[in-house]
Amino acid sequence: MTSQEIRQKFLDYFKSKDHLIVPSAPIVLKDDPTLMFSNSGMTQFKDFFLGYKTPTAPRIADTQKCLRVSGKHNDLDDVGRDTYHHTMFEMLGNWSFGNYFKKEAIAFAWELLTEVYGIPKENLYVTIFEGDASENLARDQDAYDFWRSHISEDRIINGNKKDNFWEMGASGPCGPCSEIHVDLRTAEEKAEVSGLELVNNDHPQVVEVWNLVFMEFNRKADGSLEKLPAQHVDTGMGFERLCMALQGKSSNYDTDVFTPLIAKVEELSGKKYTGILDNEKDIAIRVVVDHIRAVSFAIADGQLPSNGGAGYVIRRILRRGISYSYRFLEMKEPFLYQLVAVLQEQMGAFFPELEKQGTLVTEVIKSEEESFLKTIETGLIRVEKLIQQTIGSQSKVLPSEEVFELYDTYGFPDDLTRIIAEEKGLTIDEAGFKAEMEKQKLRSKADSAQKVYDWVTLEEKPENFVGYDQTEAETYITRYRKVENKDGEFYQVVLSNSPFYPEGGGQVGDKGVLENAVESLEVLETKKENGLIISLINGLPKDAGALFYAKVNAAERKNSQANHSVTHLLHEALREVLGTHVEQKGSYVGPDYLRFDFSHFSKMTEEELALIEEKVNAKIKENIALQEFRNIPIQEAIDKGAMALFGEKYGDSVRMIQFGSSKELCGGTHVKNTSEIGHFKINSESSAAAGIRRIEAISGDKSEEYFKNLEQQVTELSHLLRSKDMVRAVEKLIEENTALKSEVDALKREKAKGEIGDWKNAYEQKGDKQLLVKKTSLDAGSVKDIVFQLKKEIPTSVTIILSDADGKPMITVGVSDDLAARYQAGALVKDLAKEIQGGGGGNPGFATAGGKNLEGLESAYQKALNI
Repeated sequence: MTSQEIRQKFLDYFKSKDHLIVPSAPIVLKDDPTLMFSNSGMTQFKDFFLGYKTPTAPRIADTQKCLRVSGKHNDLDDVGRDTYHHTMFEMLGNWSFGNYFKKEAIAFAWELLTEVYGIPKENLYVTIFEGDASENLARDQDAYDFWRSHISEDRIINGNKKDNFWEMGASGPCGPCSEIHVDLRTAEEKAEVSGLELVNNDHPQVVEVWNLVFMEFNRKADGSLEKLPAQHVDTGMGFERLCMALQGKSSNYDTDVFTPLIAKVEELSGKKYTGILDNEKDIAIRVVVDHIRAVSFAIADGQLPSNGGAGYVIRRILRRGISYSYRFLEMKEPFLYQLVAVLQEQMGAFFPELEKQGTLVTEVIKSEEESFLKTIETGLIRVEKLIQQTIGSQSKVLPSEEVFELYDTYGFPDDLTRIIAEEKGLTIDEAGFKAEMEKQKLRSKADSAQKVYDWVTLEEKPENFVGYDQTEAETYITRYRKVENKDGEFYQVVLSNSPFYPEGGGQVGDKGVLENAVESLEVLETKKENGLIISLINGLPKDAGALFYAKVNAAERKNSQANHSVTHLLHEALREVLGTHVEQKGSYVGPDYLRFDFSHFSKMTEEELALIEEKVNAKIKENIALQEFRNIPIQEAIDKGAMALFGEKYGDSVRMIQFGSSKELCGGTHVKNTSEIGHFKINSESSAAAGIRRIEAISGDKSEEYFKNLEQQVTELSHLLRSKDMVRAVEKLIEENTALKSEVDALKREKAKGEIGDWKNAYEQKGDKQLLVKKTSLDAGSVKDIVFQLKKEIPTSVTIILSDADGKPMITVGVSDDLAARYQAGALVKDLAKEIQGGGGGNPGFATAGGKNLEGLESAYQKALNI
């Protein structure tokens, strides 16, 4: 049974049991402040479990892309070193929202595994929650009784809270769970040791394949449990492990989920995969094929590698794969990008985003490979320098601070530093390195540390967003909670009628005030969490239950929505000018400026940028009225021509924004007419990542300010130049400057000629060679000319010139051709450059180096005299 057939059988089975089959949500989460990535099958249904949204159906099934590389669930370090841990994996799941519960969930699981998939019953074990006295939780007798009708009692195992009580996080829905484990060992191995002894003991052939979670409780912030108003089922079955079981393999990597990728790596690297666990080559191949899946899906879902947040996680995964292939597969050139096509062929039918975004994914990965391989080459030079310094100091241990700097600042793998050090008979200060890592973690935790208390509910009122129609509203606080972070103590509030737009879709959240006759509280930010619009205020109201007046900062909202509306016009103009391959890949919309990232593979020309500005401003001048479709079926919106962005999760009903021919699905706030935008001005166009360009621009009040400032600068320049014809005045200045520069250069040459005679006479005989060490304030160009002339005129000579021109230390070394085989100018200058905290290079006959320490020229001078 192929992996495609296994996946389809799962979906077909639950469709036959009246489950709605839904597509996987994006692996990258954009509107959940608690998670960067979808790390379990239930992530996209959190709002249903929390009661913030109504489920689209009482029974749902799907296969969900998941990523576990940070936080509580972090499998990154295990990947490649065993047979079943992965960064990106698929979670097959079936869900009941207040519909069926334990009996049906257990029956469905047993029937699917034993009758549809045909797993022998004697190979299966199940666990149930044994209870926990500290939480006053009883043993899950219901689950035990239901399992007894399917499996013998000696295969039902009691499990502790760690293994058999599932929790979404520190707070939220939770409940007992029942795991299903499969024993894949040979008959001989089973005869020696019973599978009962190996369940939940990290045995590679006795693995958990499915977890049935029975959501009964809500964990509050204070740690207490309360009953949920309805009982739910949340199951998750590891697709890769299921394929291992059904295909009779002893490793996930031996299934057809991975074998096509492994075959491609073998072809490209020339290395054969043997499947040995502790073989570094095989570990590297497993790491590569795992990581390429995680990175490809993340990029396809809209998360580009970067230096912060989720982008940093993706970059780290990719760089780990590159590092392993560089060290153990001897791949010194980019090659991971060539695996994307194999992945598309394997999974494109189920996950169309891989097909749609294939070119972008390939180009981004290739660019990241090229960049990191350069980082490795540069890092190797730095490591060699560090090793030489360590040896020079008579030490055998590389200092932890420098090793950590290589890792943290320059991205150089610390394990590669270890390998190189060991080859030279050195070690690194492991304790110190761990301490540096811990310091960094503590700094990161301190920056993001936040204590969130339980909600205090004041009124059971409907909570409405009214911000599309008004920026002021009478409202009540329906609930609040205290929040403590490094900046102090604040309160989050939910309002019965909120005009504050929550951060989302690239647009910043609204600020403003919450006031009444008694007090006024500043609204610092507005975000969305689990379907709730939450505003952060700078204190708790004296009477939280009083009537308030909510007022949005109207000036900032006006500018933000002008920038948001103009991004729609910009998107359309880019597609018209550059082609329909252009797609939005990210945006920032604030009151001061807008940033728009889009797929395009070359730098835009000045003519293209001018045409884009012209087209957008023409639309603004057309006074196009906003057409807003607030709640229409998504298919109807698509049929009308609305653009849906890959990586976004849309519901069955959507909001469509239309300005003439521009139609997009969007939840942001917008101008009522394009004339309100005023004027659009592009400030810059640059590269955001491989295949991604970035435009930064302004509109509205900011564009007006821009032209006022420009006008003021023109007036000031006119006064300074004493001419209204500034172009001609600047041309005249350039002409005069060129003439003066020529005069200065001539004077320098004359001065240099005068120096040459003195320098010729300053050489000292050193055995059969001549050495000149000279200090000067001549510029680098003059020094170079003199050194080349002296090399020709003075045989068997080494010339070393130390310059302090413009207050910057510079060392120049020349070696006559007849000595070049014995003395290398590059090696000499590299050694001397240490004294000025610098570096440089050149060829055997001529080399230069610059540095930071001007005072070091004296020690470099003394060192040069002893060569």
